[in-house]
Amino acid sequence: MKLILLGDPNSVHIIKWAKLLSENKIDILIFGLNPCIVDDYQHISNIEIFTLNENTTLHEGALGKLKYIKAVPELKKIVKQFKPDILHAHYATSYGLLGALSRFHPFVLSVWGSDVFSFPNKSFLHRLILKYNLKQADKILSTSHIMAKETNLYTDKEIEITPFGIDMEQFKPMYTKENLFRKNDIIIGTVKALEEEYGIEYLIKAFKIVSDKHKELPLKLLIVGGGSLENNLKGLVKKLELENDTLFVGKVHFSEVPKYQNMLSVSVSVSDSESFGVAIIEASACAKPVVVSNVGGLPEVVKDGVTGIIVLSRDEFSTADAIEKLILDKELRDKMGENGRERIKKFYNLNDNVDQMINIYEGILK
Repeated sequence: MKLILLGDPNSVHIIKWAKLLSENKIDILIFGLNPCIVDDYQHISNIEIFTLNENTTLHEGALGKLKYIKAVPELKKIVKQFKPDILHAHYATSYGLLGALSRFHPFVLSVWGSDVFSFPNKSFLHRLILKYNLKQADKILSTSHIMAKETNLYTDKEIEITPFGIDMEQFKPMYTKENLFRKNDIIIGTVKALEEEYGIEYLIKAFKIVSDKHKELPLKLLIVGGGSLENNLKGLVKKLELENDTLFVGKVHFSEVPKYQNMLSVSVSVSDSESFGVAIIEASACAKPVVVSNVGGLPEVVKDGVTGIIVLSRDEFSTADAIEKLILDKELRDKMGENGRERIKKFYNLNDNVDQMINIYEGILK
């Protein structure tokens, strides 16, 4: 089978899907607008990269989509040369537009989040773009049920749920705290981009509440990730006098994420916009209890009271209550962590998810 993936070649998710599908004897060409700056594809003979060296972002407005329209002739040339069996676009309103305008079939379209939750709400034109792209797709995929439901506001086509699975051998319990923390430290934190939608400030405020209340405990705050709010968040930490107990690591390579997930005693994600919750299932796979907000796909991946605790979005007080409950009860932390790993094995095992994707491709071709 020959497959063209439309997407940013630097995206962690594109990298993961491409490498795993290539291991299943699928020849892959990744067509992207952004220059490829990662080395993850080196020495993989059945993955080709073609980019236009443009600088794009997923959150561009309707006019920003002109870059994708201009790329259509180049994509048609690549299609003619590569002769794919399937064209699969990731992100419905950018690479999805490129795939739709190419008129190639079979055309698979994966929705990612803001492309259906926020993009169509900007204007009538934005809604038209999304509806057109979905109409052209032969198969539409979503990582979560809540995102599929949102997508069905713009199409009556059936949408298949295809989670971003977890490599259970890569994400597993391991002891890694000794390099950055003391052995008995209780570490609260997150592995997320430092952007507005992820509500990191509410984690920081919740940590302040808990640490002031329990000065007898060796509490530490770990924030892993980079983003536009880094300086603001560091300023908040300084204002709240948490500098001695907070560690900002910055953006790390995906291969290092399991190490940092394992440093956490409790993983927290109090986003107000989360289509799926990859960081949370990574934490659960590492047998960590989680605290998440009641938005988007997060309640789908967490069983409240069993694998973690679901709280109000952007509410430092309910977040602090949940954190407090977990830090005061190590037995509860351990039990929720064990339950979380079992849940990931059952529903989000990467090998099962890859088999599902291949079955989808084969079903389309049949």
